[in-house]
Amino acid sequence: MKITLIGYGRMGHAIEEVALSRGHEVVGRIDKGQEVEISPSTDAVIDFSTPDSAYDNIRLALEGGFPVVSGTTGWTERMSEIREMVERQEGAFFYSSNFSVGVFLFRHLVRKAAKLMNNLPQYSDVEMEEVHHIHKLDYPSGTALTVAGDILSEMDRYSDTRAYLGDDERPSVAKDQLLIHSLREGEVPGIHRVAFGSAQDVIRLEHEAFGREGFAMGAVMAAEFLQGEKGCFGMEDMLHFD
Repeated sequence: MKITLIGYGRMGHAIEEVALSRGHEVVGRIDKGQEVEISPSTDAVIDFSTPDSAYDNIRLALEGGFPVVSGTTGWTERMSEIREMVERQEGAFFYSSNFSVGVFLFRHLVRKAAKLMNNLPQYSDVEMEEVHHIHKLDYPSGTALTVAGDILSEMDRYSDTRAYLGDDERPSVAKDQLLIHSLREGEVPGIHRVAFGSAQDVIRLEHEAFGREGFAMGAVMAAEFLQGEKGCFGMEDMLHFD
């Protein structure tokens, strides 16, 4: 498989290393500020660019007839447009806010816990925290929003989220709002925590990434999965999570 990388920062380099180790070839490397030109020989485009460029990058690749994998967060308010484009052009698109298999195991555990807690009102106090490196531009993380969505889907109490960053004053929240605290520290690859609290105790679930290799592996696996496919896909489709 021949891959074009859009976004050649830390994640782009990690993806290249994994792709080469799996016998693939990287035929294009497009870094921030460079014009997006995709080699006609490309079998898959993998986009880990920036929130302000991701939509245009994905649109350009899809218009060229290339399968696209995207892990860029902070742009998904335009996801419906991409889905319409994929359907209209019979293209292939794979999106995830986090390509780590471990994160999907974490999400599965959080959903199960939230479902149990929904029937135990004493554990109705739920809070989330996410920690990432200082280079991450958006907050809360796309993964945190995805996990929050899992909780909202299982707990009747919550219907919305509210986030705050770093040392900002903790905001007041409505009873139906799930609070997410975002921290940006050093070179942290990613930590996500969920706490279910009662007056008597607290139950915590946590996922910590030790590096970018797990995310890179998932992105390359997604590109492999897209070969010959048409439509929009996510990690649930590749890993068969229910």
